Amino acid sequence: MKTVQNLHAAPPDPATSIQDLATSIESNIVRTNDPVAAEQMIALIEKVRSEGNSVGGVIECLVRGVPVGLGEPVFDKLEADLAKAMMSLPATKGFEIGSGFAGTLLSGLEHNDEFYMDDGKVRTRTNRSGGIQGGISNGEDIVFRVAFKPTATVLREQKTVNNAHENTKLSARGRHDPCVLPRAVPMIEAMVHLVIVDHFLRQRAL
Repeated sequence: MKTVQNLHAAPPDPATSIQDLATSIESNIVRTNDPVAAEQMIALIEKVRSEGNSVGGVIECLVRGVPVGLGEPVFDKLEADLAKAMMSLPATKGFEIGSGFAGTLLSGLEHNDEFYMDDGKVRTRTNRSGGIQGGISNGEDIVFRVAFKPTATVLREQKTVNNAHENTKLSARGRHDPCVLPRAVPMIEAMVHLVIVDHFLRQRAL
């Protein structure tokens, strides 16, 4: 089986402001903060499109400045609401927060976020929890990733079944994106805003 090239954008510099990150992301058509990776991604998408095929990928979202205490410990955990919102988007196939699935390869001592005091504030030296612990924001950056499948409608003949339950073949026509990720970035941003604001208003109402 032929696999698509695995490309990764460099993580953003923690010292970079949200405004500068946004400017960097919107400076290229694939909406990534890494200009080198952006060129590689563009080349890959163009190659896949020329073959009448499509490609998927993963979008990482970074949310800064979230106050401590948003969320609930059981039914309306902040990460659960974020997961529901993200998985409601078309073409999504996976969600992970903080260390995600990679955290299963660590021991408890390796994975636990150590607390410390910093100028009167409780902080964590690492952020493997992704800014949410026990369903509630802890004040650190919220970091999660959303996986998007390759576009199902490709410009190549595929086997299918017609409405008479007969085996047949289908050749798609029209305009179909070879990769939905660039369009999904503002959708994720909008969903994050809705979830965070909703939990903020809940906290204010108490």
